[in-house]
Amino acid sequence: MGPALALGSPRVGRVVSYDPGRGLGLVAEGVFGPGDAPFRTYRFHCTAIADGSRRIDEGAGVVFVLVPSLGGELEGRYVTALVAAPQE
Repeated sequence: MGPALALGSPRVGRVVSYDPGRGLGLVAEGVFGPGDAPFRTYRFHCTAIADGSRRIDEGAGVVFVLVPSLGGELEGRYVTALVAAPQE
């Protein structure tokens, strides 16, 4: 396992769950293939979605940063969906 990333460093993962009615979701850190388990999951709030839409698809690949929440746990912020390059 490599060195730990500092808080605020960009991380790659995917949205594991998202409830748009509550505005709450979980993002998992890591790069995944079929059947792979996430390294770790973190909560995020809809206001942490970087494009301001308050919407993101479950399973979407994302880049995010970790910051301490008010309760002291780490949470995802600046959650940005990755867009696949067009196929030629």
